[in-house]
Amino acid sequence: MLKNIPVGDTERPVPRWALRLAKALPFIVLPHCLWRLPFAFGFEMGTVDPSRLPMPWWATPYVFGLSLTTEALTILTLGLVSGWGEVYPRWVPLLRGRRVPPPVPLIATLLGGLTLFGLFGLQPLAWAGLLDEVGFGNGWWEALARVCIGPAMLWGPITIALGLAYYRRRTARTG
Repeated sequence: MLKNIPVGDTERPVPRWALRLAKALPFIVLPHCLWRLPFAFGFEMGTVDPSRLPMPWWATPYVFGLSLTTEALTILTLGLVSGWGEVYPRWVPLLRGRRVPPPVPLIATLLGGLTLFGLFGLQPLAWAGLLDEVGFGNGWWEALARVCIGPAMLWGPITIALGLAYYRRRTARTG
């Protein structure tokens, strides 16, 4: 799937580390998306919460939609290392074919990255016992949760790094 998405076909060369990170990001976040799916069917994945209410009817489509949206957003990050991220596509009215101003993706990635850091960045504090965390029935479930959720903590910093690299590449002076 990702093999057929053109990357690196940009006006100026993309740093090798940025290409690798952008291609890896969907796979870095994938374990978190997969961890989430059993909850859609009421399987608690070892979590212990006696006050948890029964799952509403819309929980299954919501969880699936959230996982699909998450992966779509990680794939969208490939635009920061691709030629299609430098020019508005044909389907965008009034802007089609025009160059994307470099501050637009920079602002979007900074805001998105900071939001993601806000969502996932405090997780190590919870793991250290400094914040409340969901309880688990045993250590194996907790370890599995940390292995699946842990890599998602990198999503925000990776997005910010890719946004900064995009901006530097697009605004670099030639000659």
